Amino acid sequence: MFGQDLMGSGPGATYTKAEMSVETKAKAATKKPAAHPNTWVYFDGEFGRYHDIKLGLMTHALHYGTGVFEGIRAYWNAKQEQLHLLQAPAHYDRLRRSANIMRFHLPHSTEELVNITVELLRRNEFKSDVYVRPLLFTASEQIGVRLHNIGHSFLVYSIPFGNYVEIEGGLRCMVSTWRRVPDQSLPARAKVTGSYAQSALAKSEANEAGYDEAIVLTVDGHVSEGSAENLFMIKDGTFVTPPVTDDILEGITRTLIMGLIKDELGLPVVERSIDRTELYTCDELLLCGTGAQVAPVIEVDRRMVGNGKVGEFTQELQNIYFGAVRGETPKYKDWTIPAY
Repeated sequence: MFGQDLMGSGPGATYTKAEMSVETKAKAATKKPAAHPNTWVYFDGEFGRYHDIKLGLMTHALHYGTGVFEGIRAYWNAKQEQLHLLQAPAHYDRLRRSANIMRFHLPHSTEELVNITVELLRRNEFKSDVYVRPLLFTASEQIGVRLHNIGHSFLVYSIPFGNYVEIEGGLRCMVSTWRRVPDQSLPARAKVTGSYAQSALAKSEANEAGYDEAIVLTVDGHVSEGSAENLFMIKDGTFVTPPVTDDILEGITRTLIMGLIKDELGLPVVERSIDRTELYTCDELLLCGTGAQVAPVIEVDRRMVGNGKVGEFTQELQNIYFGAVRGETPKYKDWTIPAY
């Protein structure tokens, strides 16, 4: 019952005005138009409309965080009138690995998943940058924490999407008081929906303290990653990034950036543990990921990184990266798949 002023019980019960007002407000809320556009989506083997997909309140993943997902970008090139889908096979291969860790079965081959995604983009006729979200989750409407003997659903939806974080002026970051969940507790190399509760805690802590983003340490105090981004620092002409054993997500953008550093900048990349104070003394610092793209960091814990401006190497990486993902650099043509 909504309140304590229940008069009687059973079919003849009466309720207070306060209780009735709750009911009235609830009914009024259901009449509000949906905020999300009624785009095409893919759900359990069929294409349909966003507003036609219904998930029950008891959906298992909603309660227990038992899902795995990906984030894939597609970049619009107005001159070419083309939408470039970035690294879709690599993302779906990682989704399959995440699914295997969580004892799920991804219901399509990587090639089929890429084709489904391209068809989805075509149906929606996007002419802007787009974010694609595939999600595989426990869908049975049951109470009980487990991974076995439970049904699954798979969906893909897409939305117009700009910058997730500031990529031009630079980010002001804080080292979060929240630590990265260790792989021994929750698989860091799988994109599990439930593990992003830690990311949300770190992100909100940073934002509410006046910062743009959080940097999270491992349980033993080494730098792991941003709230949802991989990290590179530059010191004396060498790029350094935490190893996969420091509880990072094995980022696809991270791999692309490592290639660009070696091939385009001609600089070495070292994978090793990073101490917190190294963030205060490095020459440049950047975060990267599908959402973040290539995002320069200009301040950590109220200490300037370098000269407090976007670094030379970071700026060059940004320029090369955005040319490649928008299909403007022939040598990186294999990074993307044209949707139209």
